[in-house]
Amino acid sequence: MAVTTNGSITSAAADLGVSQPAVSRLISDLEKSLGFQLFDRREGRLVPTQEVRYLQPSVERVLELMKQIADVSQDITQRKAGHIRVACLPGFATSHLPKVIADFLKDRPGVTMTIEPDRPERILEWMIGEQYDFGITDSFNGHPAVQSTDVDVRTVCVFPSGHDLEGVSEVTPRELANEKIIHTRRDSDFFARLSKTFQSANVELNSHIEVRQFTAACDLALKGVGVSVVSELDAVQYANQGLSYRSFKPFLPHTLSLVRPILKQPSLVTLEFIEQFSESLNPFRVDSGKH
Repeated sequence: MAVTTNGSITSAAADLGVSQPAVSRLISDLEKSLGFQLFDRREGRLVPTQEVRYLQPSVERVLELMKQIADVSQDITQRKAGHIRVACLPGFATSHLPKVIADFLKDRPGVTMTIEPDRPERILEWMIGEQYDFGITDSFNGHPAVQSTDVDVRTVCVFPSGHDLEGVSEVTPRELANEKIIHTRRDSDFFARLSKTFQSANVELNSHIEVRQFTAACDLALKGVGVSVVSELDAVQYANQGLSYRSFKPFLPHTLSLVRPILKQPSLVTLEFIEQFSESLNPFRVDSGKH
């Protein structure tokens, strides 16, 4: 194509950044391989034969495809292309995760994602089966096929704006003695630890509504149905909607587990997303504030 465009081997060699003998040898080798002559010499120029003109559209398509492959390869190297499959707790799919994804994709137009919310048991199955690249879960007890990083997030007591609890700097079980409590499933690790703090304070936990996700607890507290102790990560999502919150004492962190399959080699863009998501948790980590 370089010879066809330039009409001479000398100019083609200059465009390709190789020597003139190298181009001549390549043309000769290609003619032997194809079994017909590629160029005729007319008035000092190399003119493509009819056979070359017939092949030219196909060659142009191949070169364009090669360029596309090179461009995509560069995007992959620069973490600007690829597909990431993320499994997460249902609450994350509508609260913290969307903003992280929006920020991540802003400068990566070639990256696509699949977001699948489900319960922790299902997320673990997906990680073991290598169906997803990254998972955000809790209550993870470990598995040899899954790599996990735990992040302890601060918890707060949430209630509707104007509630009497706005008058205290921190909430303990004693302040909640007469409150209707919205809480996570009774079989969850977090509920077990919450119940223990009430027992230690000799305060009855007035169970009112049991939910699976902190986001549901925040929604219900916002509507004045009761109060709840939830991850600060979820509480801040409702701060501008009329939900107030205060630190909960004694210290009761909520543990998130960032998981991925051990045997499935993650792509560069997946590793970058995991890192960015982990960094997005920094303002809410236990070690980033007083407890």
